[in-house]
Amino acid sequence: MAKAKKHEKQAERQEMSGIERLGLRVSSMINHPVAQVQRWVTIHRLDTDGEREWKEVMGLLSETDGIDMTFNEDESVTLRWEASADEDRPVEVVEPIEEPAPF
Repeated sequence: MAKAKKHEKQAERQEMSGIERLGLRVSSMINHPVAQVQRWVTIHRLDTDGEREWKEVMGLLSETDGIDMTFNEDESVTLRWEASADEDRPVEVVEPIEEPAPF
């Protein structure tokens, strides 16, 4: 009985589409802490990335404001971006005011 329920749960699980998988991989690479510090990342096309999916995701990226795309000879794509206005703001350091002790 337990095996039957386990099999049903696996059957309910939906497979990710190719575009979802590629989008998740690209998003993860862009949001990686190292990429955020250096403000660039190179995305390599894998054998599992279909032509339609690759074009779709690259098209979406090309429409995104603030991203500069460079298509490399090895079919990889390098994305570069500038810091957002929130990241450019200087950090304010507030010194606590020392109050005399109440005793």
